[in-house]
Amino acid sequence: MKQQKKITMKKVLFVLVAIFALMQLYHPAKNISGGVSANAIERHYNVPQNVGTLLRTSCYDCHSNNTKYPWYNNIQPVALWLNSHINDGKRHLNFDEFYTYPAEKKIKKLQEIAKTVEKDEMPLSSYTLIHGDARLSTENKKVLIDWATALSKAQ
Repeated sequence: MKQQKKITMKKVLFVLVAIFALMQLYHPAKNISGGVSANAIERHYNVPQNVGTLLRTSCYDCHSNNTKYPWYNNIQPVALWLNSHINDGKRHLNFDEFYTYPAEKKIKKLQEIAKTVEKDEMPLSSYTLIHGDARLSTENKKVLIDWATALSKAQ
């Protein structure tokens, strides 16, 4: 009985290792456009240098068409998980496509930026856990909130 159970466990382990190995053959397309889009927010609106730096450091990996991928993106299922986060982030807000949004949506997105930053909902804690430079200080939060609020009112 013990020998039969041991053989079964070896088979299960072999199958799991084989599945993991096969998963490494698949990689989703990377979110890299190679430059600033013609519809990017900074091409059409006032984005001060300090705000642009904060956006690139804390937001753009998930909310633009240019993600800076970490080394562990080459391991499945991590790559799929990251790809899902990026696609979800871009679905909610894409700074590289911001100019294409209707006026009402632009205002709403700017208000959401201020609200989510103020409530510490963005950047995600799962992101800042690994990307410590993406954490926003109280001063940085205020800069983003003030900028987004002022831009939403100017629309």
